[in-house]
Amino acid sequence: MSPRRADPRTRPALVDIAARLLAEEGPQALSTRRLATEADSSTMAVYTHFGGMSGLVREIVHEGFARLQRHLTHVRQTDDPVADMALLGRAYRHNALANPHLYAVMFGGASLAGFSLTEEDRQHGRYTLGNVVKCATRCFEAGRFRAEDAELVAHQMWSAIHGLVTLELGDYLIAPYDAERCFEAQLTALMVSSGDDLDSAARSVALSKERMPLEVEEAEA
Repeated sequence: MSPRRADPRTRPALVDIAARLLAEEGPQALSTRRLATEADSSTMAVYTHFGGMSGLVREIVHEGFARLQRHLTHVRQTDDPVADMALLGRAYRHNALANPHLYAVMFGGASLAGFSLTEEDRQHGRYTLGNVVKCATRCFEAGRFRAEDAELVAHQMWSAIHGLVTLELGDYLIAPYDAERCFEAQLTALMVSSGDDLDSAARSVALSKERMPLEVEEAEA
């Protein structure tokens, strides 16, 4: 086996490079020669590690959700489940900003052309939503949220944060309503819309911001 094939850094490097090429230049940039050049590897590396280009694109999606899951699982469960929920939102955003090219591919923001994903591939990452469902249930049990459908609440949180992050990544949010201002306001509004009172929600969101550096940012450093 050649030294390049044995290098454990080659596989993740190919995933990151392929995601960047798809997001920045489109599927026409995705060739084994281009990937080999940028990864300092051989043209056979894509087939060795992924079985072909479609397998590589599929791995981008899976790796994107794996990184998201790592961010979400850094959030501790505390006696303030609303703060935990807000911190999950912060972790989601942090992951997207840290991995914008993976994020674009895993949620369809980058054109895949002939490299198609199956329905199973598209639904693969739903396991990450389980973190939010569990937290919503804890918010119900604590009397902070209205006792409703935890999965529906999780989907509402996901769609709202995802929408803002997508606008942020596209540079659509500018002063005075920049991404940071909109995000902080949205977190509080989401907690209130789920049943929390404004003062309690504001305190929990502020607490989640204090927890962010240690629980999420430093853990990923």
